[in-house]
Amino acid sequence: MFDSRSRRSRVLIQALATVLTVPFLLPLMAMVQGSFAGRGIGNYQKVFATGVVPTYFRNSAIIAVSVVVIVYVVTMLAAFGFSKLRFRGKEIWFWALLAALTMPEAVLLTPLFVMASRFDLYNEYAAVILPLAALQTPFTVLLARNYVGGIPNELMEAGKVDGASILQVFRHVILPLTRPIAATIVLLTFINSWNSYLLPMLMLNDPGKQVVTLLPSFFTSQYTNDQTGVLAAAVITAVPAVIAYLSAQKYFERGMAAGALK
Repeated sequence: MFDSRSRRSRVLIQALATVLTVPFLLPLMAMVQGSFAGRGIGNYQKVFATGVVPTYFRNSAIIAVSVVVIVYVVTMLAAFGFSKLRFRGKEIWFWALLAALTMPEAVLLTPLFVMASRFDLYNEYAAVILPLAALQTPFTVLLARNYVGGIPNELMEAGKVDGASILQVFRHVILPLTRPIAATIVLLTFINSWNSYLLPMLMLNDPGKQVVTLLPSFFTSQYTNDQTGVLAAAVITAVPAVIAYLSAQKYFERGMAAGALK
């Protein structure tokens, strides 16, 4: 077995981690460096001078928080049902849900647009929130099901002996024990929703409802290509996601490991 306690092993692990990190860090460093080219901090002032940054941030926050709430509630209920309850066709329904992981977002854009237009949801937040929640739920259910499945059934039985219903067992026994995986689900869902680009671009044509990922488009058009403005807007767009990850990094890593192993 690989022993990471020796000095040589730690050096090898550190070297491998550095090699794996470099391809991801270099583009980020180039983006930040390029955002200061020319006018320096003036590039960021130029982005805020557009006057749309607060509106775009508000819209992205509304969408991201709404998606997080929907995904969390649906995921916890589904994970509890698939791991602890018995009902006909449970495995069939679970694998049908996982089959949705094979559907890329780009393939679904046309049918989603048609449905949004048919139900008069075009230019509404719901046209973005509901598809984003549906696209993220299969993976989060997979993570949460593994975690909830590792909770001893004896705890549920003890709750039933005390007279608790299934919903009370879920609320007072299961949910408090799923906080690590819940933190992972919330963080993943928030980052994916905040960084969503295709669905908001397609569904939200009203300038007052567009999101922060469309901010760089202010500096590119048929006749202009302000790359410093694009890079500065990209950095501003990424800041909330980076802060969210750094704030919950410990819980995120713990939840990912627990969801993968249990």
